[in-house]
Amino acid sequence: MKELCILGSTGSIGTQTLEVVRNFPEELHVRALTCGSNIELLAEQIKEFSPELASVATEEKRKELLEMLPSDTTCEILFGEEGNLACATLLSVNCVVAAMVGMRGLPSVVAAIKAGKDIALANKETLVSGGSVVMPLIKEKGVALLPVDSEHSAIWQCLMGQPKGSLKRILLTASGGPFRGYSREQLEKVTLSEALAHPTWKMGGKITIDSASMMNKGLEIIEASWLFDIPVDDIEVVVHPQSIIHSMIELSDGSVLGQMGHPNMMMPIQVALFYPRRSECICKPFAPFSEASRQLTFEPCDREVFRLVDLAYQAGRTGGSLPVAMNAANEIVVSDFLSGRVPFLEIERTVEHVMEQHIKDGVIASPSLDEIFAVDTWARAQASIRIN
Repeated sequence: MKELCILGSTGSIGTQTLEVVRNFPEELHVRALTCGSNIELLAEQIKEFSPELASVATEEKRKELLEMLPSDTTCEILFGEEGNLACATLLSVNCVVAAMVGMRGLPSVVAAIKAGKDIALANKETLVSGGSVVMPLIKEKGVALLPVDSEHSAIWQCLMGQPKGSLKRILLTASGGPFRGYSREQLEKVTLSEALAHPTWKMGGKITIDSASMMNKGLEIIEASWLFDIPVDDIEVVVHPQSIIHSMIELSDGSVLGQMGHPNMMMPIQVALFYPRRSECICKPFAPFSEASRQLTFEPCDREVFRLVDLAYQAGRTGGSLPVAMNAANEIVVSDFLSGRVPFLEIERTVEHVMEQHIKDGVIASPSLDEIFAVDTWARAQASIRIN
């Protein structure tokens, strides 16, 4: 049985993970849940799944949550970073689903690895910012790192059973987001509601904006480089509007393998949680003659329009602390865009500005965990100064 801690249980990946748990109650059990502020939904999850521990963002939210729960609840409610760490390292947990958005999920993931927990990774920023710390730690502790992102799950599945050293190239697919085919002039005028209108996936706000700006694909390039030990220049972004092929690999003999399915995150969640075996399908079966499947198309990524992709390649080539600065700046400016304080293209401009400043100051080649957090704090401050 998988005994789960779900970091970010009220978000998109967290709620879909719990839907998978509902379908396999004899094989998946929830031991700990964390969330930020959506305590109403967390209260319902606690009532349904009866975890041992739960954690929320603040002490005030903890008090509010306790008032929503029955007086005889056995779930201990914690808060803050200490609460998240307690959930991630709970003795009865053997698998942590890392579904928290952004850099704040990194400390809990590191703590979980040190405690010997397998990681089902849905949080890109963990490897983008912390790959130089996380990957050696994974190897040292002998735990499993199970990709949950649909693209990385697809690559992982295609590599299963392939000879070591046979991977030549990754073809990382992208839907193109809501602004596929736009010019720079059109991007200057896009609105928040337009950016949130993703054509194929239903996701949280931050990742949806990252998809619209193509930063999501930039983050995935760096994540894939860490996961599959391949240089970023051997990863090519392929725009595939139908979102049926979730990514492809090219092997040394020229063979190309891809993984297909309808856009649904429960499939990669299942693959990760049940690895190394396969569970029964609970998603919509693949229909090869559906309207979306009958014509599959591929386009190059327009990197002159979506310049964040090239910035991500630059960060990935340079390595060290530059991806940390890139990611932190992006998190700040995306938050401001979601709040209506900056225009869409300010995301790109702020990220580029912070990266340039960090290069001038000196990139740290092999940052420690403390240095990663220090650069993250610095980059957030620099992004905020530019915006304000």
